[in-house]
Amino acid sequence: MAEHRERPILFIEDNPDDEALAVRALRKRNIANPIVVCRDGAEALEYVFGTGKYEGRNPADFPAVTMLDLKLPKVDGLTVLERIRADERTRLMPVVILTSSNQEADIVRSYELGANSYVRKPVEFEQFGEAVQQLGLYWSLLNEPPPART
Repeated sequence: MAEHRERPILFIEDNPDDEALAVRALRKRNIANPIVVCRDGAEALEYVFGTGKYEGRNPADFPAVTMLDLKLPKVDGLTVLERIRADERTRLMPVVILTSSNQEADIVRSYELGANSYVRKPVEFEQFGEAVQQLGLYWSLLNEPPPART
């Protein structure tokens, strides 16, 4: 389980306020995992697959959890999720949709594409911080991840 705690939390979010609040909330709960932030879907795919500025990162060494917004610039969150699930190395990577969308079509499509969870961002900052803390605690400390695939 120690190896799991060292895995990063990947936060894919284009809103700098949500990013700052999420990082602060995770640190407040003493979640020690490194936090990697990608601000658009294209950068997220580079990180996940070890290309571009993340060249050489092993895609099979996936994060403890990926918190993925749906409404992203360059490549939307559903496409990011679809590409993650289409690759054998990342197919089992834990992905939580963390978005402001409450559209039924987004919820259904996220689960069809293999999301592990769908969480609607609370509007209130305090509630949003609490939601991120709970997600971080569960996925970094309690969840038992699948083994890395090569």
